[in-house]
Amino acid sequence: MTNASHPNREDVEFSSGEDTCAAWLYTPAGEGPHPAIVMGHGLGAVKEMRLDAYAERFQAAGYACLVFDYRHFGASTGRPRQLLDIKRQLADWAAALDWTRSRQGLDPTRIVVWGTSFGGGHALLTAARNHDVAAAVAQCPFTDGPASTMAVNPISSAKVTALALRDIVGARLRRDPVLVATAGPPRSAALMSAPDALPGMSALVDDRGAPWRNEVCARVGLTFPFYIPGRQAGDIRCPVLFCICEGDSVAPAKATQRHAARAPQAEIRLYPHGHFEIYLGEPFEQAVADQLDFLSRHVPVS
Repeated sequence: MTNASHPNREDVEFSSGEDTCAAWLYTPAGEGPHPAIVMGHGLGAVKEMRLDAYAERFQAAGYACLVFDYRHFGASTGRPRQLLDIKRQLADWAAALDWTRSRQGLDPTRIVVWGTSFGGGHALLTAARNHDVAAAVAQCPFTDGPASTMAVNPISSAKVTALALRDIVGARLRRDPVLVATAGPPRSAALMSAPDALPGMSALVDDRGAPWRNEVCARVGLTFPFYIPGRQAGDIRCPVLFCICEGDSVAPAKATQRHAARAPQAEIRLYPHGHFEIYLGEPFEQAVADQLDFLSRHVPVS
């Protein structure tokens, strides 16, 4: 269904498990089949939080884009709401790939996975599992759970752990989820509590009022330390671009560089910015330019 407010994109959906993922499909002008970029966001974020800005640039360059919300978030279905389950989100990526491969007008041999932040880790793991993917882009990617956990203030970690345990017990007793803030002030009970976290996430909402809720089911706090998608970087056979923020407070740059070095066809771009700066202003312009250069060389439109 074409969106009247955004005639350059179509509202679509695809099945994942027993639920439905809501998505935007951006199709470039001209005859297909077009190369396509599957795009997913980060920790508790929804597609309205600046993913459209990237998709519009890619569309203008001749790429189709499928921008989706994970189950339990945004316009997608799934109960309970705000459940951040890593296995389910990876299944959403797989379902998005399947949908894109089958879509008329899109080239199944030229599909790119593009993820940012937590979604960047998912994109890397998806590329490692799907050797028919043509290329991958991981922007400020979460690659190493232990490294990210060590970057969190111990007081915040203790508060999140307590909420996570309550949520797990409550889930077994069929109680309502115990929620934790996605981003909060330093030392608060939040998954991201670095000084730039709350203002950084809030800036992605902007004046359009993205349907973002600053909370997720707390149980995920016990799974983060064990999620290390960077370990599979060596299994990625396609070209992969790592856009790494050197001042990253969420996904430490040194750990990501270490994992990136293991990818056979890795290209690394370093930016003197924090985790949230790359979405806006000049850092955004530079990142998009680098990504378009990468795409033009490895998945050309013509």
